[in-house]
Amino acid sequence: MHESAEFVHLHLHTQYSLLDGAIRLGDLVKKVKEHRMPAVAITDHGNMFGAMEFYLKCQSAGVKPIIGSEVYVAPGARSAKDAGNGGTSNYHLVLLCENMQGYKNLSRLVSAGFKEGFYRRPRVDKELLAAHSDGLIALSACLKGEVAYCCGRNHMEEAVAVARWYDEHFPGRYYIELQENTLPEQTIANERLLEVAKEVGLPLVATNDCHYLNRDDARAHEVLLCIQTGKTMNDPTRMHFSANEFYVKSPEEMAAAFSYAPEALTNTVRIAERCNLEFDFKTYHFPQYTKPADKSLDDVLEEQAWAGLDERLVSVRVKNPDLTPEQEQGYRDRLRIELDCIKQMGFPGYFLIVADFINWAKDHGIPVGPGRGSAAGSLVAYAIRITDLDPIPYNLLFERFLNPERISMPDIDVDFCQDRREEVIQYVTGKYGRDKVCQIITFGTMAARGVIRDVGRALDMAYGEVDKIAKLVPEVLGINLADALKQEPKLNEQADADPRVRDLLTTALCLEGLTRHASTHAAGVVVAPDVLEEFCPVYKDQKSGSITTQYSMKYVEKIGLVKFDFLGLKNLTVINNAVKMIRVGKTPDFDIAALRDDDEESYKLLQAGNTTGVFQLESSGMKELLTKLKPSCFEDIIAVCALYRPGPLGSGMVDDFIERKHGRKKVVYDLPQLEPILKDTYGVIVYQEQVMQIARTLAGYSLGGADLLRRAMGKKDPAEMAKQRDIFLEGAKKNAIDMKKAEAIFDLMAKFAEYGFNKSHSAAYALVAYQTAYLKAHYPVEFMAALLTEDMGNTDKVIKNISDCREMGIEVLPPDINASDLSF
Repeated sequence: MHESAEFVHLHLHTQYSLLDGAIRLGDLVKKVKEHRMPAVAITDHGNMFGAMEFYLKCQSAGVKPIIGSEVYVAPGARSAKDAGNGGTSNYHLVLLCENMQGYKNLSRLVSAGFKEGFYRRPRVDKELLAAHSDGLIALSACLKGEVAYCCGRNHMEEAVAVARWYDEHFPGRYYIELQENTLPEQTIANERLLEVAKEVGLPLVATNDCHYLNRDDARAHEVLLCIQTGKTMNDPTRMHFSANEFYVKSPEEMAAAFSYAPEALTNTVRIAERCNLEFDFKTYHFPQYTKPADKSLDDVLEEQAWAGLDERLVSVRVKNPDLTPEQEQGYRDRLRIELDCIKQMGFPGYFLIVADFINWAKDHGIPVGPGRGSAAGSLVAYAIRITDLDPIPYNLLFERFLNPERISMPDIDVDFCQDRREEVIQYVTGKYGRDKVCQIITFGTMAARGVIRDVGRALDMAYGEVDKIAKLVPEVLGINLADALKQEPKLNEQADADPRVRDLLTTALCLEGLTRHASTHAAGVVVAPDVLEEFCPVYKDQKSGSITTQYSMKYVEKIGLVKFDFLGLKNLTVINNAVKMIRVGKTPDFDIAALRDDDEESYKLLQAGNTTGVFQLESSGMKELLTKLKPSCFEDIIAVCALYRPGPLGSGMVDDFIERKHGRKKVVYDLPQLEPILKDTYGVIVYQEQVMQIARTLAGYSLGGADLLRRAMGKKDPAEMAKQRDIFLEGAKKNAIDMKKAEAIFDLMAKFAEYGFNKSHSAAYALVAYQTAYLKAHYPVEFMAALLTEDMGNTDKVIKNISDCREMGIEVLPPDINASDLSF
């Protein structure tokens, strides 16, 4: 085994130094491994955006991750919006986390930079540094570091004083940073930095201030800086690096450059050895739910669930007067099983928090969706009014939502009326504290067409010319430039014919996929048990003033913070406004939640494909499917919502479903045990839940184990599939199932699991679809008025809605006026 190299990069900017760093994290880890470096640091400018992704990628590759940041330090107070006496608005300082205390302090610092010290850049000041220095190692940084800046101006007394201040506040943890980048001013600064280090007695450290991966990426990085600053490569005033040395150099290159200061190289490894930051990725950080002092969270959930079930059973009996005592006991038995599982997994607090803000919304007249995702399969969620769809009549499985055999956070996404969603977020913020609640960041990247346009602007090419080239990229979701060049010959033809186009595409390939900007996730909200900076840094958008996490959703969840999705759904607003009009006019006591699911007029409307404005069912392709399928029961609507996707449509299973429904193809069950599971879908496996039920019935799986099987089939993991096949066949053998049939059924399940949809989600959305269809069938004037009101910002939809109104005999315009002639 090769020995580790005696050098570690401690000053390095990844793609999360937005439009400044050009190093992708995967490429970085690969390069570090090639160079046998035992560790590497991330020190993006003023932020920790990529810290958690970096940490996990390094760990999985066996490279020690060092989390840090190159912070901007205000020359005076962070609140002062001007340059200091040195003529600069900020200095640079590299900070590296030694331990968890250092991580929390760095998190507080970079957060304060955005929230309190922002002036052109997110800045901290010496007051903050003095208060939050524990657990952090400081490097004096590049030529923009304060000590180097003073040295460059030959203000040596000031340089020494600054170095002494840092040495005092980072005792034994402050290093004078040297760089060798061929810049004349760096050579001068280095000589003086050595003097400062000697006078104050400070150790040295060698870095390379890496901004790109390889030397030949230097020009692409220059283009990236032009994109950042809005300049072109032909602009003599553009920001650029005066050398092409800022790449991830090998240990040998660094040793050659710093032969005069070998201790500066050795210290990089010593620093890496001191940095031992470890995260606990197994603990969830739940918000503090307010409960009576004499009760546990388990007690509170038990009370709410049992009381809620009693209330729900009143309406269940109204809809189903034939409900037997045995069936009612089935509800109670199911609730007991779910509650025991939720308590065993430690999630009562999560359910109580979600129920609290959903019921607050309902109590304040804010429309809330009946459910979405696998949470609709939970009877506990139904009992405490998180969801409004009874899971039992539709065979929705709790284990598809929570699985004791695969511990993971419950994930309850909630649809709110889009006009009032913000009120719910404000309620949660007020209840748990503004410093504990925020939305989640998301990052835009330079995709194939976008990067061509960005690079074209930076290369000063004509917009029209660049636009034509960008439009040659095939319109395929998620396509990259490499694939585009393979699929579209004209791109290569133009590159061969014109060196400028070749340069454009080569540079675009180099920059494609880099992070371009930060924005706010459409739905995700984090609620922490303590100040957010205890767990992750936060970011403040300077235009909107909104606060978000600095980690994207995946990594927020990874560190155990609890995330809730607050989604805005237009159709809930339409339903709510239509119901208000109905109550004012024709039917004062109309209750949309009390509808039976067997209304004949609603199914006639669906069968005719008259579904403009009907939730999930209004596309031309969906209308065609409805007229062929002719849904006649609620189960058919659930199936339609699940089947109208590329996989099922392309596989032929949709046609098979239709033929069987209408009796043109015989419904055959390979085993009689399959009939109760597949009867509602005419013998076709449509849902993931059916795969789970088949595994339980034929092979004796627990529902938790069946969910693991379902996941393995969905992921098509060969090793796991082989293991599950053996388990399934062994279980089937014990149940005296014919082995040939068992093998054929396993293969059939594996095939359909690829297309199988979550029935809980489909059923919840089918309920909204049914409600909108009912309103359109029985109260067309009120429904279309509500729909037109919501769509009036969309000309195409208004024209379609007016046309639909006319077909229904509702005149919203004088007969001699065409909707398409109107301007909006």
